[in-house]
Amino acid sequence: MDSPSTTLSARILVAGLALALGGCFFGKGDEDLKSGADQLYEYGTRSMNNGNYANAVQYFEALEARYPFSNKAKQAQLDLLYTYYRNGDRDQVIDASIQFERENPTHPRVDYALYMRGLAQFSSQHNRLHKLLRVDLAKRPPVEARESFSAFAQLVKRYPNSIYAPDARQRMIFLRNRLAAHEIYVADYYMRRGAWAAALNRARYVVETYDGSPSVAQALDIMAQAYGKLGMQDVSIATREVLAQNYPDSRFKQYGEARARWWWLF
Repeated sequence: MDSPSTTLSARILVAGLALALGGCFFGKGDEDLKSGADQLYEYGTRSMNNGNYANAVQYFEALEARYPFSNKAKQAQLDLLYTYYRNGDRDQVIDASIQFERENPTHPRVDYALYMRGLAQFSSQHNRLHKLLRVDLAKRPPVEARESFSAFAQLVKRYPNSIYAPDARQRMIFLRNRLAAHEIYVADYYMRRGAWAAALNRARYVVETYDGSPSVAQALDIMAQAYGKLGMQDVSIATREVLAQNYPDSRFKQYGEARARWWWLF
């Protein structure tokens, strides 16, 4: 049987370990979160630079809540976009970026808020897991792709000289092709079910909206077939000629061939 002194020592040891673990999470302890604006920002920045993004979020959120009108709070709001993103909190990035833009429409860093919003929405469209599992993104509703494209488009239009604009433009190309591929997927679905007019409309939309996309060749192929099924042979032949002239090496000369998986190129 343990003596009272042994039991007391064990309790002290357990309590000491609990305090140590708590101190590791918040830096010097919970009291750090009650520090001034400058100190909170310093702790948050240190955690962020050390890759401790969960800790950084704690400090920046505390700073924003306790000193909302300080200059450090504005910078903390921007740093939160990055720490949320690195911490895997995509929805938090989106909400925080929208709030920052709404509250600071003329702030010189709105371009960064737009970029981080687009990046958070983009992350669900392209990652290593998709490649590993060979996920066909064209089959998925492109809601976030459209939202990501919209955020990047606003950035490029409003801040064409932003340091984030070149990367945003490259991501927009990927997203544009992603949206076109989904339209082709739907058009293909309609073709296989004999909904010729619906397939024609979807394919024509791709040609008119996503000119230059890898999906245009297949869109023309679907259009030619749909016209033929609808009894419009002259237009079908003319569309085939356009396909042959503009895409002589196209793999979509015959309906039913496998789609080009363009996203594996990125």
